[in-house]
Amino acid sequence: MKKLVFVAGMVFALSVSAAEKIKVVTSFSILADFVAELGGDRVELVNLVGADEDAHVYQATPDDARALLKADLVIANGLGFEPWLPRLMSSTESPATYIEASKGVLPIWLEEDGEKVPDPHAWQSLAHAEIYVRNIAGALAKTDPANADFYEKQRVSYLERVRELLVEVRESLGRLPTAQRKVITSHDAFGYLGQAYGLTFVAPQGLSTESEPSAADVAALIRQIREDQVRAVFVENIRDPRLMERIAEEAGATVGGTLYSDALAASGPGSSYLGMYRHNVETLVEALQP
Repeated sequence: MKKLVFVAGMVFALSVSAAEKIKVVTSFSILADFVAELGGDRVELVNLVGADEDAHVYQATPDDARALLKADLVIANGLGFEPWLPRLMSSTESPATYIEASKGVLPIWLEEDGEKVPDPHAWQSLAHAEIYVRNIAGALAKTDPANADFYEKQRVSYLERVRELLVEVRESLGRLPTAQRKVITSHDAFGYLGQAYGLTFVAPQGLSTESEPSAADVAALIRQIREDQVRAVFVENIRDPRLMERIAEEAGATVGGTLYSDALAASGPGSSYLGMYRHNVETLVEALQP
């Protein structure tokens, strides 16, 4: 009898422990990785836009709506990156706390369709990653104050790794000569990386991937690649590579590799934020250095 009571008690303890986890929903895979690093086993995580998927053109599902209704905390990027998510929050009348991880970022402003809009890809700066991490850790602690000390320890530990990578990135990109600092990518997703390290990113598409570039835009880019003697163009994991492959062929450049822009990889080194960032920098340096 005592053995049965003990086992039943263990089952009850496990069920209570599972129930104590806070339910967190993230909009896309990079935020999900931040939450996994900071929240560990204290959170029950649901991510909406998965690895290698494009949040710009994402179509929400009934499962997404159900996840929002169950959530304690919903974390979005903000800066106009996922306009479908606030609409979904409103239509489902989700009771969850909603935060934007980019709050506090000083955005790059660009012109899109005659309007000034913020560049939402702020995670492409490691300095901004610190803002993301601080915002997310703070939201986790506020939602789950009993584990606030845990989230703070995770934040401090993770930021140590971010700063270590920052030193590596500065050293690696600092070796590139001035003449090899122009980078051609599919869409305008790397402005913050360029701003931080003195690179110029040019793309046939703007900030969003929703509309295809015109033939005139593509032709102009090919001419620019030839005139500037750009050595390599890069494809993105969320985009069909064929357009960039054609541009490279017609311009006489090579395809320098795949960059992770708006999503992590499903597996491998690019499946974490820090791994993604390191991969992108190593890919750029390998293709552009003399």
